[in-house]
Amino acid sequence: MNIYIRPTTSDDVAALPAIERAAGERFRDDPDLAWLADGEVISAEQHLDYAERGLSWLALANDRPVGFILTEAHPSSLFIVELSVDLAWQGKGIGRQLIARAADHARKLGLTSLTLTTFRNVPWNAPFYARMGFEMMMTLTPELREKREEETAHGLAYESRCAMRLPLNRRPGKA
Repeated sequence: MNIYIRPTTSDDVAALPAIERAAGERFRDDPDLAWLADGEVISAEQHLDYAERGLSWLALANDRPVGFILTEAHPSSLFIVELSVDLAWQGKGIGRQLIARAADHARKLGLTSLTLTTFRNVPWNAPFYARMGFEMMMTLTPELREKREEETAHGLAYESRCAMRLPLNRRPGKA
């Protein structure tokens, strides 16, 4: 299996909503979160905006798009907006490689961490990120407070979610 990570191009964006939809199928295993599998995904137009700003990377397996990561720059961190890997390709290290690419980009921008919001108790969410060295944040930046409020407004129970941070003085996956 040949995995390659590269910046997303405008030619790639049409494939990304389907990858997010396929990744979301994993939520069907949790009765409380199964509704997410049928929820909205990021549109090709939105993906194009991230790609044009240099904030999106694509994972290819044998030249086939199988995952992506979208980010946005905050004052001291690069925030992971979305990390999706097609369900059939999960568990092969692709998510870790995408996060490593985002961490490299954050370092180039002079940012000190990666941040994200995720489900606290879903095994492939907070526990996955914790194994990579991400830490739960008890004090949120204004930007992360806003993200958490947006999630709540979109129907995600506040107490089910958390914000996490990976200091960039170490490599992802090397906790």
